[in-house]
Amino acid sequence: MNTYLVIKWLHILSATVLFGTGMGIAFFKWTVDRRGDVRAIRIVNERTVLADWIFTTPAVVLQPITGLAMVYLAGYPLQGGWLLGSLCLYLVAGCCWLPVVWLQLRMRDIAREADDAHASLPPRYLAYARAWFWLGVPAFLALIVVYGLMVFKPVW
Repeated sequence: MNTYLVIKWLHILSATVLFGTGMGIAFFKWTVDRRGDVRAIRIVNERTVLADWIFTTPAVVLQPITGLAMVYLAGYPLQGGWLLGSLCLYLVAGCCWLPVVWLQLRMRDIAREADDAHASLPPRYLAYARAWFWLGVPAFLALIVVYGLMVFKPVW
């Protein structure tokens, strides 16, 4: 079996999980937040945090490991071009994701407290939800460009 192809398969699979889980989480969380049902918001926030730990985190770790392994096996230079651009954009996405994780944990806890007290969500939750959404925009765009760079490998 070809080692490069196995690593490439893991890389593509983890990229798919990373992107797909992110899109799914974003869709369900954004739609439930707009409804305002505190119980539903609590449940979706709990599942969002769980999905991030089960799916997103391993994919985030596998991406650079498999990517750098392919770079090594294929003999690509890291100094410039599409590869360096991809790495920089992946770091941008990661810099957005880390505060998103913190926000998700806070929103989960706030939603739990509000649900347990049969109360409305405080304004702080909505501020966190807005920040969460807007941090997702550059992360999403960065990953879309990374996909394009990986597929087309433009020469710069």
